[in-house]
Amino acid sequence: MKNHALLAVFAHPDDEAFGTGGTISRYASQGIKVSLICATRGEAGEISDPQLATPETLGQVREGELRCAAETMGVAELIFLDYRDSGMAGAPENQDERAFINAPAAQVIGQLAALIRRIRPDAVLTFEPFGGYGHPDHIAAHRHTVAAFHAAADPEYRPELGPPWQARRLFYTAIPRSFFDEMRNQMVEAGLDVDDLAPLNNPDMGWPDEMVNVRIDVSSSVDQKWDALRCHRTQFGPGNLFRRLPEHQVKKLMSKEDFALAWPEPPSGLRLDDLFSGLD
Repeated sequence: MKNHALLAVFAHPDDEAFGTGGTISRYASQGIKVSLICATRGEAGEISDPQLATPETLGQVREGELRCAAETMGVAELIFLDYRDSGMAGAPENQDERAFINAPAAQVIGQLAALIRRIRPDAVLTFEPFGGYGHPDHIAAHRHTVAAFHAAADPEYRPELGPPWQARRLFYTAIPRSFFDEMRNQMVEAGLDVDDLAPLNNPDMGWPDEMVNVRIDVSSSVDQKWDALRCHRTQFGPGNLFRRLPEHQVKKLMSKEDFALAWPEPPSGLRLDDLFSGLD
């Protein structure tokens, strides 16, 4: 495989590991340069164990957790945009003027476009429009990344940010509905409480399986993915939803990662073996 470059853009520490940790690890091990942009430091996240952080220190702690995960996966460059976690929809953190959702779109798009022009990735990866589960920061990351992807290629857009760069492909993380269905089935079979899965009944939750364009077998790198998740100790504690099943079962569930090709618009039914399939 040609020595391609991949840029992933997410909102919080740990976003990168759940849906893409195996793919990032796999590509990095093949010598592909993977750059990761994180919009916030996850200051409004959970704290699985009060001994790990306080609300005042959580952002600093989660930055360290992401640095641990990035090193574990082999990320070549980690960049923070320095916005504040906006919290879930309706949370008080939504009103903070530093919150990512309150940042002017033109400002964020300019930051991202400049980074795309500098990094010159072949493929850019971010959230799908619903942001996985509707988190306001995830949706904002999707919107701004898509706009920046196209702005970076426009020679008339802010030439002071560097020469234009047209990445070859834009992908969305696409955790399919079948993944959540299978997880629920396995939890029921194990006699576990599935009440926490109620939000997954939202019809916007999960990507339609028939709209997945790339399915990558990451069984060879799932251990690195798991180790990267474990770096996020404040979020991935013993009570985490993904730790209720035995580890070997969860790793098997996580050994496939799915993506949707957002640009160029794919023909119906397109299936690629790889994010870089067919690129010179």
